[in-house]
Amino acid sequence: MSFDTYFRASSYAMLAAGALSLAVSGGLSLALALAFAAVMALAWNLEGSRWQIPERTGLVIVLLSLPLFYLDWRLNTDGQERVGVSALAHLILFLSSIKLLQKKADRDWVFLYLISFFEVLLAAGLSASPIFLGTLGLYMLSAFSTVVAFEIKKSRRTVKASETRLLVAPDATLFRRLTKRSAQHSLGEARRLPLVSLVLLVLIFTVALPLFFIAPRFGGSAFARSGGGSTRVSGFSETVELGAIGKLQQSNALVMRVRVESPKANLNLRWRGIALDSFDGRTWKRSMEESKPYSGRNFYQFETPDSRHDLTTQTFFLEPVDTPVLFAAPRVIALQGAFSYVRIDREGALTTRQHPLDRITYRAISDTTEPDAKDLRADSKPYGSSASRYLQLPGTLDPRIARLAREWIIGAGARNRYDAARAIEQHLQKDFGYSLDMKAGGDDPLADFLFRVREGHCEYFSTAMAVMLRTQGIAARVVNGFQRGEYNDAADVYTVTQKDAHSWVEVYFPGTGAWVTFDPTPPDGRRVRATTGIVSMLGKYAEAMELYWNQYVIGYDRQEQQSLATSLRNQMYSLREVLAEMTDAAKASLTDWTRAIQSAFGLEGAAGARSRSWLMIIVALLLATLLLLVYRIKRMGFWRGLRVWKREEERASVVKFYERMTALLAERGLRREKNQTPLEFAGATGISDVLRITRAYNRVRYGAQTLSAAEAAEIEQCLTRLEGEVGRS
Repeated sequence: MSFDTYFRASSYAMLAAGALSLAVSGGLSLALALAFAAVMALAWNLEGSRWQIPERTGLVIVLLSLPLFYLDWRLNTDGQERVGVSALAHLILFLSSIKLLQKKADRDWVFLYLISFFEVLLAAGLSASPIFLGTLGLYMLSAFSTVVAFEIKKSRRTVKASETRLLVAPDATLFRRLTKRSAQHSLGEARRLPLVSLVLLVLIFTVALPLFFIAPRFGGSAFARSGGGSTRVSGFSETVELGAIGKLQQSNALVMRVRVESPKANLNLRWRGIALDSFDGRTWKRSMEESKPYSGRNFYQFETPDSRHDLTTQTFFLEPVDTPVLFAAPRVIALQGAFSYVRIDREGALTTRQHPLDRITYRAISDTTEPDAKDLRADSKPYGSSASRYLQLPGTLDPRIARLAREWIIGAGARNRYDAARAIEQHLQKDFGYSLDMKAGGDDPLADFLFRVREGHCEYFSTAMAVMLRTQGIAARVVNGFQRGEYNDAADVYTVTQKDAHSWVEVYFPGTGAWVTFDPTPPDGRRVRATTGIVSMLGKYAEAMELYWNQYVIGYDRQEQQSLATSLRNQMYSLREVLAEMTDAAKASLTDWTRAIQSAFGLEGAAGARSRSWLMIIVALLLATLLLLVYRIKRMGFWRGLRVWKREEERASVVKFYERMTALLAERGLRREKNQTPLEFAGATGISDVLRITRAYNRVRYGAQTLSAAEAAEIEQCLTRLEGEVGRS
């Protein structure tokens, strides 16, 4: 491949990478991307032919099409989230296509490069996906190569004209040889440019990455998600109708990712959303909407933890959702995140500002310790007036529900609140089936579920248990949230989708002051999803890449900066300890090895001290010789560096003879001007021996050749004749 072909291929690759970045970010449709690829293929084949569009014709086409693009802009801005992006992408592709099909001067190539750079900038604003990083790397690699090739191309054009003017007349053979060598050199440049560009790209990233992670960040930790609105999670509004979570579970949309950092994490963790205490037979809601606001600098503490309890730390990467609820494992002690405010209601639900278009990240510290079952069974303290709302029942409740609850409790022999709750929980788990189908209905869907359908989704089970407990004078409430989700070991996170939406029950024990979790849903409705196979494994790695991209690039803030610095400091401390252990082991091994050598060669004691000194001197000389040899090989190459004596032909190839010739000519008053090449000077003298010596000099000096013994002897004869002529004059 010639250098010109390489330059053109590199330029086209740069343009294609720019369009690709715009396509993967959603700025271009697949049809437009394929159409632009076809234009590029056509332009490549038409390059240098008479079928290319003249520059003036291309300008006229662009001017005539501007009204169409204005109309396109107006049509694509009505009710669209990405204002004018489609029209702008259409204009960019059209301008690029016209320029590609034109006859291109240097300024046209520069214009195309600028358009491709603008495409990458536009793609960066549209995409928060790690795929953009791949297209950006591809663009930068091709851009480095193209810019360097463009400068070489301009320089070669200037040098070629100079070489033609100076060398072709005196010696056509030498000119052809030099031209061939120049072509070979250009081909070598074309082969080396991709490697040079790759090295430059790696160096830039190596220097830029530490600066990126060290540089201070401003603003919050929220980061925008491009393309599309929020995820609908209607199960977390202040009023929830029976069946809402069942509809929610039919979607596989991503809601959040959770990283649990505590080593003693509870495998039965759930991500608590909102607790509801009032039920009218169809709908759950909060009877009291009072909430306590907290404001602070990224850290909000709600309670003082008991030092005897285990705390669980979770990091949430919450997708854009249409609820202000913040999810966490029960019971939240503190919250860390870049929020302007946080509110906590009387049921323990956390809320903040709405974020329907933003991802947010935060840490929650929860006390997941529950009282021992023995203590809960012994809790017989009566409820106070504040617990009355957790005993509320709808006025039209079917009386059969209370009788059924009493029957189950008596049948299990339960004599306290805890055993009664366990009895109802186990009956619902074992005697009823799980289904996402909305089969229960009528005027009283709860009674229809318990006495006719006997199957449903989690919200029916939690409602049934809470209501049945209330009929027996046990305070309970319904909690909506999410199950733990599927664990991704590549990213060390739990992936939570809408299919993991869940509802369970919390029962109040006044003696211990604790709300204890019960889950009456059958195991089929609480089974943690687990996928296997190569596709699943690749999906996990892709998810890990996306998470790290969002965490450390898109949403990288001061909080993440401090966390990363702490992690690096701990790793450096561990590395230092490992290196210290390795150094001590190496010192011990070297000492043992030295002693073994001394014992084997009799180098111990006073007599051996002198021998050890001579041995150290010999080793030092050998090391110095080895270093000198390595330096020589590095300068002269491997085989030439290993040779100590030059061959006869190489001694004859030394160009000292040219200096002898110019000195002899200077004695005759013939001196070479600064603007003369060696061959021009030789031709001006009119002396055949001078021309013969100069041609030999050019072969040795510029052709990287050596003179044979016969050629060296002939040069010596020419110099002898010149010396004789100088002596006679």
